[in-house]
Amino acid sequence: MSSAAVPSPTPARPHHVVAAGLAVLAAGLVAGLPPLAGEVGTLAAVLVLQLALVLAWVLATGMQGFAASLAVGTAAAVAADLALALPEDPVPGGLLAVLGIGFLAAVLQQMLRTPREALVDSLAGSAVLLTAVGALAALLLLGRADDGGLTTTALVAGAALVVGHLVDQVLPRPRLAPGVPRGLLGVVLAVLAGAATAWAVRDLADLGALRAPAVGAVIAGVVALVAVAGSYLAVETTSEGEAEALSPWAPTVVQVVLPLAAGAPVALALLTAL
Repeated sequence: MSSAAVPSPTPARPHHVVAAGLAVLAAGLVAGLPPLAGEVGTLAAVLVLQLALVLAWVLATGMQGFAASLAVGTAAAVAADLALALPEDPVPGGLLAVLGIGFLAAVLQQMLRTPREALVDSLAGSAVLLTAVGALAALLLLGRADDGGLTTTALVAGAALVVGHLVDQVLPRPRLAPGVPRGLLGVVLAVLAGAATAWAVRDLADLGALRAPAVGAVIAGVVALVAVAGSYLAVETTSEGEAEALSPWAPTVVQVVLPLAAGAPVALALLTAL
């Protein structure tokens, strides 16, 4: 992982169009599978996203200790899901133990490998990955509520991602970061798309005509901003050749699933806790 901004040779079409298509698939998976298979479907959808993010993140960021990093991330994803799926009355606080133990495991894994190249970067990557897979597990709580919150969240986040990418495909202005094909217009329209989607499906989660656009705008705003960060990572790793050497899909998966992870706990708070 590197913090320096670099110019991108990545053309805008694959950067945005492929990510928009993957966002449709991810949102469709989360919104469509649970109604067909109940809680098992919710667990399957969340686990697919988590495992995809684990593999893509390790590839895209070039984390050292490839196999061990995959093992730690996968174990954390499964443990987070079990912490929320097994109890009769699960609470988000159950994830704290999983994140704590997972981070200790990541530290040990990084300290025991030799040589310890890029140690700090790999530890930082592990911390972000563990937080993201834990955040995705929050979707399980939305699914348990069975009041349309999970479907609403998936549709709002998907709309924000698709609109943001398609707008930036055409007009990525004004640029939010040098070399990254993302613009402020895309973020604003993504937020509006999320608000409009929440209003259109407001009856699913019984939000009301006034609350629905506000909830949708907040969720979409978080998703849109993290999507910009995901695009920054995609541009940087593609420029450096880190992810492309193993999988050209890895940065695209991160662009889609990481924003969904960021939006999940926000949606949980807005739809159930508040």
